[in-house]
Amino acid sequence: MSGAAEKLSVTVEALREQIRRLQAAPRKYLAALRTGVEAFDALLPGGGLPLGQVVELWGEAASGRTSLALRAVASAHREGRLCAYVDGPGELYPPAAVAAGVDPSRLLIVRPKTAEQLAWSAVQLVRSGAFACVVLDLTRGPAGKAEGGVRLSPAEGKRLMDAAGRGGSLLLLLTAPEAPADGMMRLRTEARGDSGLSVEVVRSRQGGIGSRALVPWRALHPALADAESPWGSELLPTEGVTVPELEQERAPREGHRGILGQRPGRDAPMPSLRPSLDAGSALH
Repeated sequence: MSGAAEKLSVTVEALREQIRRLQAAPRKYLAALRTGVEAFDALLPGGGLPLGQVVELWGEAASGRTSLALRAVASAHREGRLCAYVDGPGELYPPAAVAAGVDPSRLLIVRPKTAEQLAWSAVQLVRSGAFACVVLDLTRGPAGKAEGGVRLSPAEGKRLMDAAGRGGSLLLLLTAPEAPADGMMRLRTEARGDSGLSVEVVRSRQGGIGSRALVPWRALHPALADAESPWGSELLPTEGVTVPELEQERAPREGHRGILGQRPGRDAPMPSLRPSLDAGSALH
């Protein structure tokens, strides 16, 4: 082998080794993803949801889990990034997501057919590094199965955390009270009537355990900020409306018959066309 060829071979091998190191290194472009909800972001130790980690939003149904997740997705979209949503229950409502600021053209929705495919799908999406935020909804399984929530095995939880660390993506787990997951950070969500959403840091490797914040509903749903009454309690004054009396239908007279001797409104079988078809074919 000539000197030039040997030098080229060494250069190519060095480039391959550098590519392998870059692919194996965690991808962390931002330290945290801010949702834009001031009370919620201020509660988190890093001022936002940490990238490259698994964060669990744990609470009852209608406790604001999905609203917080959609605000995180909308924040990533405002930065021009892609997101993915693994919809376990298959109940993600696109108009509500758009109202929260989500860009449908930058959101990949995955709906596995079995509960066993939920964690696997999330691992592939997070590991790819193509998505800034991946939401995994474990509150119920596909087709209404696992009403109490889908519980991850320790092995599945470890694979998810490894994938998030290597891909540099934020993985948001939406979990039910009966089936908590093993995320690096666990936030308990609880609806507080008309006041808003209560968020408590239950688990965190960055500190702040026990901290709480009350997030107003208007902060989660910006479209309601300009509304006088988002709950519909203040309605426009109504005016009296006179309903005209409608003439009652008269019963058909006895003996009155419609098509084919049937009474009006009754379905009647169509006459068979077979004799006409047979006659036509005989002429030919």
